[in-house]
Order: sequence, then structure tokens, then C-alpha cells
Amino acid sequence: MQAQHRRMALLQESLHKQHIPERESCVQSAKIEGLRAAADCFARLDPTSARYNNGKAARHDPDRLRMNAHAATDPSTPSTPAQLPLSDAVQEALAVVKRGAEELLIESEFAQKLAQSEKTGNPLRIKLGLDPTAPDLHLGHTVVLNKMRQLQDLGHTVIFLIGDFTSMIGDPSGRNVTRPPLTREQIEANAKTYFSQASLVLDPARTEIRYNSEWCDPLGARGMIQLSARYTVARILEREDFTKRLKAGTPISVHELLYPLMQGYDSVALESDLEIGGTDQKFNLLVGRELQKDYGQTPQCILTMPLLEGLDGVDKMSKSKNNYIGITEAPNTMFAKVMSISDVAMWRWYDLLSFRSLAEIAQFKKDIEGGRNPREIKVLLGQEIVERFHSRSAAEAALADFDHRARGGIPDEVPELTITGAPLGIGQLLKQAQLCASTSEALRMVEQGGVRIDGETISDKGLKVAGGTFVLQVGKRKFARVTLS
Repeated sequence: MQAQHRRMALLQESLHKQHIPERESCVQSAKIEGLRAAADCFARLDPTSARYNNGKAARHDPDRLRMNAHAATDPSTPSTPAQLPLSDAVQEALAVVKRGAEELLIESEFAQKLAQSEKTGNPLRIKLGLDPTAPDLHLGHTVVLNKMRQLQDLGHTVIFLIGDFTSMIGDPSGRNVTRPPLTREQIEANAKTYFSQASLVLDPARTEIRYNSEWCDPLGARGMIQLSARYTVARILEREDFTKRLKAGTPISVHELLYPLMQGYDSVALESDLEIGGTDQKFNLLVGRELQKDYGQTPQCILTMPLLEGLDGVDKMSKSKNNYIGITEAPNTMFAKVMSISDVAMWRWYDLLSFRSLAEIAQFKKDIEGGRNPREIKVLLGQEIVERFHSRSAAEAALADFDHRARGGIPDEVPELTITGAPLGIGQLLKQAQLCASTSEALRMVEQGGVRIDGETISDKGLKVAGGTFVLQVGKRKFARVTLS
């Protein structure tokens, strides 16, 4: 390990002394992909140098010296491409891409890709892959979709990749146990809704939709073995999820080791210039970059986006944790859920979900410091999100409905159901009305003053409710018109 650090230090010292313009790219390669990648980068920039590899064998290798001399004099040998200047438009585009992002690797490379695109008029190919593991998308998914839309508006080609093949493997990212693979029938059912929902954010007319079964299915056993030969088990096991499971003695199935490889192969098939993913996808995205190099392609850059915390402000948004907002949920429900997040979490949501400018958001913060009610700013966020997935009129109606409920009113649209067994205990009634998951939860809500019948607060946990028709309310958002017989 100490020798490795010494080699890293020598590499960086050499790069800075040589004043090579691309040295930042090589140093980043060293940090991200290891010394071998950095040494290759340095060798491409300065073929005659003997400094890398700790300055040993290359200095005294006559064959290498002859090769370097030939490279220096042979006009057919490709030289390092000159760095393009970054125009104001390119720098503005780079700022848009970096907004809210966790990491852009490697930034100097991507800046040059943008400059080259501006020069040639050829749009960059931007890839986002999603496995259809559930039938519905939630706001957490739209963090990366929003970034795709921004790049789309900058004139680049966005590729919405549906991982119908990789879904049958199961992404191990962030998992401490093996994820159950989905059946072909489950995948096809989920995939039908994915793009239609994604089109609420992306412009479908300017989106290339692909399925990775297009190139993964034809690989077959021979192709899979050949692909696997391009990456080592040691490199795969470097990923944090696998390391933790190995230390804990938790089994890792062989098919899970193939997932990063197959996701990386998608980048080769699509010849992507930039791949976007959550922070939990960084390892998989880097595998794609390495495979592209191995296949002789210009490696993609990587943009990782933060994972959006859910309604609780703690765990990442997930249907399994019931802290999510589905992008097809009713406008009133969607708005009320946004209003339920904390004032602190609100700024995180503004950064990752809002299309307002950074200057506007900064002004909102100043307004609150000056005494403005945070609720007013949260209302603007809720309306923006509802309008994006429904309409302006739906956003206005959702605000009116929310204010009506806050004043103790009953919403216009309330689920209706009939229950038998009168007189019925209040706990059992709330459970059967599906307003509480259990009678114990129902009784806790009564104890906390969160239960009303026709607007009147119930405080008696032993209450027996007689037959009739009435409106039950639990908390601020749960209502049901019940006929008890």
C-alpha cells in the first residue's frame, strides 16, 4: 500500500512538472480507476517519459525506447488531441449538468465532450437505465429523469434504457441479501407503464427508448463467457455491497456478479458519452467506462445524482417503506404529501426536484430568514410538482382542497364503503375502514386526538359506534364515508 502511494505521488509530481494540460484527467483517473489507468493515461500524453511505473523498467527498456522514438517521428502515430476552448455556452451547459449532482467523473473530459459537440453539431448520447422492478415510478426516480430532461433541452440525445434483461438478474446495489429475479411476465407488465410515466418528465418525441434484451439476449452462453473474460472477479468484489456481505458471511450468488458486467455492456452497445445514475450505481457505471475502453471506444463520463429522501426525511424514497409519492397519484394526495415534509427537507427537494433557478431558491431562503412563513414556499413546491404531473388547474384545486381540510372541512371526494357489525368498537371500525393498519394503531390515534367522526374529535378508546352513515377522519389526510349496519 505504501509503494502504491509512492507511485501515485511520483505520477502526480511528474504530471505537474511536465505542465501537461490534460494532467487533471490523468490524476482523476488515478483516483477513480487505479494506477494502471493513470499510467496508461500518462503514457498516451507523453510516450517518451520514463517516470511512470516508479521510473524503473521503462527507463532501461531499449525496445520501449525504440517504440517511443518511432512514435515521436512517425506522422501516422496519433497525437494527443488539442484541448478545445470552453465557450460561454459550454460553461453554462456544464453548470446545468452539475446542478444538484453528487459527482461528475471526469469533469474535464465531459467539458471537452460538450465543446466537441458544439464544434461538430453532433449531440452527445446520454444514457439512463432503469430496471422495471415495480409498475410505478415515484418522485425519487424523477431526480435522474429531471437531469435527463435538462440535457435533452440542451440539444443532446437521451436514451431511456429499460433493463428488461438485467431485471432477470436483479441489481445487488445497496442490498445485503440476494434480490429475487423477476419473471419475464412481471418484467413485461412493469415495462409497459415505465416509458409512459417517464414521458411525464421527458419529451417522448426526442427520447430514444431501448431495451437491453436487444443485445444481451443474442450474446448466448459463448458471448457471456467472452464478456466475462474482460473483467476480473477481484475487481467485481471491490464493490462495497459485496465486501460487506463477504465479511458478514452472507451468500453472494454467481448471477449477481454478472449484473455490473451486463450494465456496463449496455454502455458499449449504445456507445454512450455520459451515463446518469444514483450514487448507489457508481460502481456499475465505472464498469461501463472500463468496458468501453476495452472495446476501443471513447469512455463515457459518469454523473451520479443523490438519492432523494422520502417523506420521513431519513430513508431514501421507497414504496417498500411507504415514504413515497407516486408520479401518477391523485393531485390532492400528491400535494398533501409534499406539504407533510419538514421545512429542512424542503430545501433538499427544491435542489433535486424543482426547475426553478438557483437564484430563485436562494431568494426564497433569504425571504424566510427575513420572516416569511416557510409554508408559503412549500406550497409553491407542491404546486410545481402537481402541475408537472397533472395541470395548473389541478395544482390550484389541490391547494384549495388542502386549505379546506386544514380548516377542518371534509374533501369533496371521499371513499365510500359499507361495514356490518354495529355497534362496533372504534378501533375495529377504523381498521375495517382501512384508515389504520391495526386496532392498536387506531387506539393510539384516538389517544393522540387524531380521530374524528363527522368533524367531532373522539377521545374514548372504548367507544362503541352505533349504526348509521358518517365520515371518519384519521389525521389530516385520511377520510372515509362509512355506512355501518
